[in-house]
Amino acid sequence: MSAEATSPGAPIRRRGRPRIDLRRLGRVALLGPVSRDRLPDAIGHVAEAHRAHYPDADLSILRRAYVLAESSHRGQMRKSGEPYITHPLAVTLILAQLGAETTTLTASLLHDTVEDTDVTLDQVRDQFGKEVCYLVDGVTKLEKVDYGAAAEPETFRKMLVATGDDVRVMSIKLADRLHNMRTLGVMRPEKQARIAKVTRDVLIPLAERLGVQALKTELEDLVFAILHPEEYERTRALIDAAAARTEGSGAARQDPLAAIAESVTTVLREAGIPAEVLIRPRHFVSVHRVGVKRGELRGTDFGRLLVLVGEDADCYAVLGELHTCFTPVISEFKDFIAAPKFNLYQSLHTAVVGEDGAVAEVLIRTHRMHKVAEAGVIALGNPYAADSGTGPQPAEPADGERADPTRPGWLSRLLEWQQSAPDPDTFWTTLRADLAQDREITVFRTDGGTLGLPAGASCVDAAYAQYGDEAHNCIGARVNGRLATLGTVLSDGDTVQLLLAEDAASGPSPDWLDHARTPAARIAITGWLDAHPEDTQGPHAGRPAGTRPGQHGHTRPGPQPQQTTGSGPATAASAVVDRPDAPVRLAGCCTPVPPDAVTGFVVRGGAVTVHRLECPAVARMRSIGRTPVGVSWTDSTECRVTLIAESFGRPRLLADLTEAIATADAAIISATVEPPSEQRVRHTYTLQLPDAAGLPALMRAMRDVPGVYDVSRAKHRAATV
Repeated sequence: MSAEATSPGAPIRRRGRPRIDLRRLGRVALLGPVSRDRLPDAIGHVAEAHRAHYPDADLSILRRAYVLAESSHRGQMRKSGEPYITHPLAVTLILAQLGAETTTLTASLLHDTVEDTDVTLDQVRDQFGKEVCYLVDGVTKLEKVDYGAAAEPETFRKMLVATGDDVRVMSIKLADRLHNMRTLGVMRPEKQARIAKVTRDVLIPLAERLGVQALKTELEDLVFAILHPEEYERTRALIDAAAARTEGSGAARQDPLAAIAESVTTVLREAGIPAEVLIRPRHFVSVHRVGVKRGELRGTDFGRLLVLVGEDADCYAVLGELHTCFTPVISEFKDFIAAPKFNLYQSLHTAVVGEDGAVAEVLIRTHRMHKVAEAGVIALGNPYAADSGTGPQPAEPADGERADPTRPGWLSRLLEWQQSAPDPDTFWTTLRADLAQDREITVFRTDGGTLGLPAGASCVDAAYAQYGDEAHNCIGARVNGRLATLGTVLSDGDTVQLLLAEDAASGPSPDWLDHARTPAARIAITGWLDAHPEDTQGPHAGRPAGTRPGQHGHTRPGPQPQQTTGSGPATAASAVVDRPDAPVRLAGCCTPVPPDAVTGFVVRGGAVTVHRLECPAVARMRSIGRTPVGVSWTDSTECRVTLIAESFGRPRLLADLTEAIATADAAIISATVEPPSEQRVRHTYTLQLPDAAGLPALMRAMRDVPGVYDVSRAKHRAATV
């Protein structure tokens, strides 16, 4: 069974939310079905809440759904001893109070029937239609007997994919988890903690992103009580003490927030602005966060003022009056009406100082904004039908996927990257990391389009968001018209232009992973690096051949190795391969030079990469079934090589090394100096030599530089897959 028993010691419930008498409902449910013409008493509270939002709703389908749910769950009991039907009833009431339309409520009543009873999806489809069937299927768990340990992550993947086509799937899941969290007390502590952690890492961020604040805040409090019981009890004691100080006569004078609320009401009434001023208590987690932030809680920190008006223009009128008649705290002002949050949230935030110096935070919004702020996507009703209450089921488009007007950008990105993460562990880990990024930015493309990215995203993320796998060839960017490295962090409103290399054989550098925030970018980069182990070694890893690495993957052109195409063998510098018309490049992991024994392998883009035979990458390529390509040296003596100098740190070391290199008539193509570690410094040089025969003398000259204790050819371990 998916739902658990009621806990007598559950955390304090939020004020103002009607609760269900589960024992009374249990007795009513045991009476069984009623006549066709009468609504069952057990769902009378659901009908009342639903009619408050949809006065003309046809409740007959709810009656039929209840009858099927009650009869199929009959005999099943929760761990508290109550009939199981009380769980779908409770979940349905939660959704009805938030304003869910009839189709969602119908599916909510049936959401556990396919999972826990003999009812099939075909039966649900035949009796209630495709829409209800889709929602029930979306929240039905996958069997552990079939998926083992992967059942939970794969269930969430299935649910998220279904949510991409109908956001109401996740609405039902969130309400289902809320009721299960409310009734989690009889479970073993370790199981409570496990469920609470999944709720914290996955369900609460999803509730936030879908804008369902009413569910999100209560889930946060319930998780807080389970995972941090001592801090929860301290917070509850602070809230109880604050409430005790304002009880009895003269509460308005003792409570600074109430005093400011009265003053605000007077100011708005005198200004002729119709408004409702409410005191909105903070929930437990919010009070705890304020306490951590400020150290000591003030009397006004236990709540905020909520001003509700009729029109958008009235919001700004209220703001003007407050900032005129009170001293505003300018740093607290935020306009989420002109620039709504990515989860549909709209409101004006400000803070004002009362007569006695008390500071009160104020939220200003319309009644419609308030409904959306509380219920998020649930407040939008049925986004697929003109009649949100009980409207007809929409026809499906020819391609089988309907456009969802409520699908946010983050959900579209999630649906894209999850396709590239077939492994359940990778999906589960990446999902949690993705949902932990709780803010979004919008950047503009030079072609007029926009990209939605998580806060902290870099040009690497923008490249993969815009070009997909083609971003492997990205070499730089322009941000607001100026050249920028790929590691540049983007800000909201930036204009970004990504620069792609013409060389199709180029690829990402491993250090791109240090700057990738989006799962799509990280999965694509990791996949490319795993598929091209020969290109992930050495100072040129992941960069186009013949380029000089700059900071964070930005490249500057250097001397290009010769590449020829035609009917004869292809060459790179003095290397010739037995593969006509194929581009040739010397591997950066071992930098072969004449007269090294070498071999080659075909890599991405059809190019042939040449390795020394003793290079670890050769064994790796053979182990994965790559066929070697014959390579020989021409009479040309010019070559390119990568040398690594190990030395003790001292002043002028770099200058002395470069002087020794120049004396040997070698050209420096690129140079990298790693940060000192235990007084040791590692230098990596890619050099162009006029004659390979001069390489031993060059290496001796570099070893003779004071402080240098070793110089060797580049040779890196092959990457593992």
